[in-house]
Amino acid sequence: MSESSALEDTNKKSGGIKNRIPDRGALETAIHRSQEYLLHTQTEEGYWIGELVVDVTLVADMIAYHHWNGKVDQEWQRKAVNHILSLQLPDGGWNIYYGGPSEVNATIKAYLALKLAGIPETDSNMLKARATALSLGGIPRMNTFSKLYLALLGLYPWDYVPTIPCEILLIGKWFHVNFNEMSNWSRAMLVPLAIINHFKPTRKPNPGFSIDELFPEGIHQRDLRLPSDPELFTWRNFFLWLDKLHKFVENYKLRPFRKLALQKAEKWMLERFEGSNGLAAIFPAMLNSLIALKALGYPDDHPQVLRAEKELKNLEHETESSVRIEPCLSPVWDTAIVAIALRESGIPEDHPLINKATEWLIQKEIRFRGDWYYKNPVDVEPSGWVFEFENKWNPDIDDTAMVLLALRLVKTGNPRNRDECFARGLNWMLTFQCKDGGWAAFDKDCTKNVLEKVPFADHNAMLDPECADITARILELLGYEGFDKSNPQVRKALEFIRQEQESDGSWYGRWGVNYIYGTWQVLRGLRAIGIDMSQDWIQKAETWLESVQNDDGGWGERCDTYDDPVFKGKGPSTPSQTAWAVMGLCAFDDPFNPALIKGVEHLVRTQNDDGTWTEYETTGTGFPKVFYLKYDMYRNSWPLLALATYRRILNQRLTKGNGHMKLKKSPSRKTDSTRIAQRKNASKR
Repeated sequence: MSESSALEDTNKKSGGIKNRIPDRGALETAIHRSQEYLLHTQTEEGYWIGELVVDVTLVADMIAYHHWNGKVDQEWQRKAVNHILSLQLPDGGWNIYYGGPSEVNATIKAYLALKLAGIPETDSNMLKARATALSLGGIPRMNTFSKLYLALLGLYPWDYVPTIPCEILLIGKWFHVNFNEMSNWSRAMLVPLAIINHFKPTRKPNPGFSIDELFPEGIHQRDLRLPSDPELFTWRNFFLWLDKLHKFVENYKLRPFRKLALQKAEKWMLERFEGSNGLAAIFPAMLNSLIALKALGYPDDHPQVLRAEKELKNLEHETESSVRIEPCLSPVWDTAIVAIALRESGIPEDHPLINKATEWLIQKEIRFRGDWYYKNPVDVEPSGWVFEFENKWNPDIDDTAMVLLALRLVKTGNPRNRDECFARGLNWMLTFQCKDGGWAAFDKDCTKNVLEKVPFADHNAMLDPECADITARILELLGYEGFDKSNPQVRKALEFIRQEQESDGSWYGRWGVNYIYGTWQVLRGLRAIGIDMSQDWIQKAETWLESVQNDDGGWGERCDTYDDPVFKGKGPSTPSQTAWAVMGLCAFDDPFNPALIKGVEHLVRTQNDDGTWTEYETTGTGFPKVFYLKYDMYRNSWPLLALATYRRILNQRLTKGNGHMKLKKSPSRKTDSTRIAQRKNASKR
């Protein structure tokens, strides 16, 4: 019996519940359109890549840098100004995620960039921006790194910028708090900043330039010191006292190890230029390193300076009227996800374009012992993958897991090569499990909370803690590879997952926005590893996902949920978040769940004729509360995987018993009355 005949037979036997079943023809059309679009957007080299769309701050920082450097391309600046003005909000400020409120760092950076570009203070856009900046607390409320950029332009006193001493590189593992206990990305940003902090290469645009109007009480009247804790003996107060000591040492040049520390910082930075698209291949570190090179005295025509400038330029998208900048490039991540979606949706494993993507991914394996070895000094053959094109010092666990999920589905002309590559990657990844059972992004057990108390830690990224989303993705991979809960590492991971669950049943998402992302990935991981999905604690997650579904059948969540969980699961429906929720519900193997049906129909209904979906919202997370990303590829790759996942569980149900299965609830689902009782009990608690 054909699938369509089985569907008609099932509808008749179910007493006419036909509208609970998605239109199979529309579902197949949506899948086919999406496949065709993605196959046609693969690059000649074999990878896929989508733009990472971010807030206004990167373009604003580059305008500020060009004025500090004294070389301004007026045509480029005109385009940059257009970009900044295009993102200004009605209240005059700028936000850090789509649909969000004005934010103080973004607003003041944009205001500074416009003023540097020659927009007068009396311009209506500037007047509105100034009013909003002041209402947000003005310059004193900016974070440390933003203030440091102002200090470079002579617009903020260095005395009130927390010191970043080069000597931190000299502190080894023998000390509890040392350089390698910081997160991967913080190390990359802080080393060049430590060099800059030593030289303090201030270059004022012109003698009369200032943005003093953005100090609410005046720059000379207001106390610009960082606030201390009311209690006397706290780690924060200790580090503030230590900062005063550093400044005393700086002022009186009592720095016996400074020359050695500077040399080590310079060497560390130059070493990590090699095999990388700029320092750590991320914009903040790349820009900081370029400024550091110039502070060290490297001439403009030095190969390292030219290389740093070229890598930064590669992040730009310049058109006839505007210029925007990506924080980094995402080919490995995007390629792995698209390859998985195409394979799961039925594209054959030996399809030539899939083969091309497979070969490209295999070539991107990193066979180099990078910075991860300091926190994870194990005897394992180096492997792993990164987010970007080249970044050999920093392979990460999440990208590695995603690539391995793709490699297990694909074919290559050299199966042995693929199998050996897969085994290396899996063995390498497994060594990064942390003490409490979870996995983090780059390092192992990078969780010393005391580092969050240092004065320059207000970028909210000093640590690299374990997170439920990455841990669950690894469980998903291990489940597909035959691991089960009898495995010691799986047991520890499941304990971690259980401990991380929120009281309402959801999970926090560190690398995607937010609880929808975390909950989906955990449910998918639990299902793959063979956990009984009818357990109360897992059913609670299903109930939560259903409870936050929008009336249009989709799901959405904004970045404000990182500021206050009261907003969790609330926001306009998006293709990516709807896809995540659909896959989360698919983990319960009930294709007749009404919420799941509505979600699938929403994705089918909102697909564009060319096979794409439209998404404006920001659904990716860089640093929670500080920096977010819109992965442009997400709107097209995740919906295809979601539709393919739904089609698979629907086919399994329809073909069970030779296609004559009656409609009934999955054994993993509770009755509606039980669900209502659960909600009531949750509200009482």
